[in-house]
Amino acid sequence: MAENVNENNAVRVALLGCGVVGSQVARLLLEQADDLAARVGAPVELVGVAVRRLGLQRDVELPESLLTTDAEALVARDDVDVVVELIGGIEPARGLILSALAHGASVVSANKALLAEDGSTLFAAAEEAGRDLYYEASVAGAIPILRPLRESLAGDQVTRVLGIVNGTTNYILDAMDTSGAGFHDALEQAQALGYAEADPTADVEGFDAAAKAAILASLAFHTRVTAADVHREGIAEVTAADVASAAEMGCVVKLLAICALEDGPDGPAVSARVHPAMIPRSHPLASVREAYNAVFVESEAAGQLMFYGPGAGGSPTASAVMGDLVTVARNRREDVRGAGESAYADLPVLDMGQTETRYHVQLDVDDKAGVLAAVALAFAEHDVSIQTVRQEGRGDDAQLVVVSHRASDADLAATVETLRGMPHVRDVSSVMRVEGESE
Repeated sequence: MAENVNENNAVRVALLGCGVVGSQVARLLLEQADDLAARVGAPVELVGVAVRRLGLQRDVELPESLLTTDAEALVARDDVDVVVELIGGIEPARGLILSALAHGASVVSANKALLAEDGSTLFAAAEEAGRDLYYEASVAGAIPILRPLRESLAGDQVTRVLGIVNGTTNYILDAMDTSGAGFHDALEQAQALGYAEADPTADVEGFDAAAKAAILASLAFHTRVTAADVHREGIAEVTAADVASAAEMGCVVKLLAICALEDGPDGPAVSARVHPAMIPRSHPLASVREAYNAVFVESEAAGQLMFYGPGAGGSPTASAVMGDLVTVARNRREDVRGAGESAYADLPVLDMGQTETRYHVQLDVDDKAGVLAAVALAFAEHDVSIQTVRQEGRGDDAQLVVVSHRASDADLAATVETLRGMPHVRDVSSVMRVEGESE
């Protein structure tokens, strides 16, 4: 790589976006300039900030000379060493990142949606340009999780990643658990406190968590996994009764991103899924409250590791951005490049039906002799073993709660469909997967 020099040997930074996170990154660049220079070994200079509109009041006061609405021209400048992309979405972010790399700049991004949809294109462009593409802030805010997966555990075999990676849904489910509120009441509470957007679809339907799951799975298993590969279910159908039933079992309901190495039909494979699940209150993830995030990693040598902290917000996310920025700036100073994409394993990604899970099924049935035996037979016919059964009588009807052993999700889903069609089953009132319990 050719060294890019200037008068004071500064590392020059262009910032795309000055919203909640971008304004905090700009503030840290300006307020901590001396410390950053000491850590990097050279001044880190903010040379331009691309915004949608000039003249708006922002959380940080910036010289007008730094502001521009021409992001394309900013990333193409010859005097820019690092571009920090914080505008989000697919376009124009993808085009701007590719342009920045083509013009010789390294890139720091927090764009989970773009990385999960088309990360391979970005990584290929970074490789061709010989520049860095870092993205710690794309998953779990301030929590350092991507770098441990990419570097600290590079000599280990990660087998499973289980995470609460969306603060909005965790706040809602936590409120349902602690107060007994229904989903809609808990959502309104989250919106009133600023934990949920006016349009919460990306969060409550699991799109945000699925993008993060794709990034985690790609890093953990050295395989390209996109958001489209991730099975996704949201929390809108979780009821207060589901949460109460989980509590009776000593469990709590969480929206989990689950990435694992599995035994596929032709050898090792990857599963990646996002859905609500019951986990025992003894599991470390069960204690993650309110809008916090946590990622639980299992590996062959290190065993079980837990990463916990604030998963969103301007300052926490800016912390992760700045960590990447310092690393990338050091690399520019030393004329080296950090680790790029690792997709050598190229494992197949299982569809959800092939993934092994466990189910908690709640049934309203006629309180008659032989009904329990018929329900058990329905499970056996689909090769699903029952772990526990709990029955409560209520006059002419009864409630059965069945928890299965691990089986393919397709077999479990077929079992539930059979149960729905049985004459003595009045309703399958709840179906939820169970995670984090030993059998």
